[in-house]
Amino acid sequence: MKAKEKGSIAIEPQYAILRFAKYKGPAIGQIEAHNERTKEQYASNPDVDLTRSKDNFHLVTPERKYRQEAERQIKAAGCRTRADSVRMVEALFTASPEFFCGKKPEEVRVFFREALDFFTAHQPGEMIISAVVHMDEKTPHMHLTFVPLTLDGRLSAKEIVGNKKHLSWWQDEYWKHMVKRFPELERGESASETGRDHIPPRLFKEMTRLTRQMQKLTELLTGINALNAKSRAAEIQAFLEQYIPNVERMQTQLKKYRGAFTDTVAENKRLKAAVEHLTAEKQELEKQLKAAATESIQKKLRTGKLQEDYDKARSILSQIPPEVLRYYTAIPHSQLDRTALNRPRKGDALE
Repeated sequence: MKAKEKGSIAIEPQYAILRFAKYKGPAIGQIEAHNERTKEQYASNPDVDLTRSKDNFHLVTPERKYRQEAERQIKAAGCRTRADSVRMVEALFTASPEFFCGKKPEEVRVFFREALDFFTAHQPGEMIISAVVHMDEKTPHMHLTFVPLTLDGRLSAKEIVGNKKHLSWWQDEYWKHMVKRFPELERGESASETGRDHIPPRLFKEMTRLTRQMQKLTELLTGINALNAKSRAAEIQAFLEQYIPNVERMQTQLKKYRGAFTDTVAENKRLKAAVEHLTAEKQELEKQLKAAATESIQKKLRTGKLQEDYDKARSILSQIPPEVLRYYTAIPHSQLDRTALNRPRKGDALE
């Protein structure tokens, strides 16, 4: 895996993942056979390793067949159904494969227990048919199946799962819940939906490591001159093989999250405009503006420091003596972008 290459400081993103699927009558039996591992073989899913199925476990064990339990709940609620009514919804809870690397079985159980707690905080637990964790595929995941009954007793998967906007709400709430226990997790949706307005802890960790590398390079460059450049060049050259790609990688990461550097300012302007035009709600909006400004100051301190650290890490490249640079650039480097050796400009990361 690229993130584990020697000298690399990159940490793979670790996303909190939640997906929903709706099922009508005929498909429920097939889902049960897959989730409960009642089939002898899974030709359609080569990722299933039946020799490891003994490690699967339930957090909610089904008391009846899925379809039977769904019909029981629906009848008890007095709901009318049609042939095409959605009788069961499945929520798939998991995280990026990198999140589970090195975790012990009990740590995995804690993760899915937390995911179950999240679900029951928003939907009654008695709606759950089964919650089973699969450990016999590439990435641990939990299939949580439930009957989509509303709090007032209606059968409505549409209302519970919702449209695209409500699905985004579910993803937001899932991440907010899980990140309290697992701060390394990021929100698991596309950049177009999130706007990348959250700078993940992973990025600050990468910058801390890059800063340490910068300090080491500074030490190597201290006291270098025309007389000792040749002897130092080999050591510096080896170090640059790690350092330059890491600087370029950080530049790419900062570009991804550039929205986080500007979104708060835009939000403050919006609130200020609202204060000026909506006198009836002026007091409450002023309170929001004050709170947003406080948050903005804290955010600017963090993001500003991140940008400052990056600028320093890149500027050190301009301090490499010509003697060393000539020795270094004379050697072929298959994975090196030599443009990184150009004198950096202020604010390169956010262009």
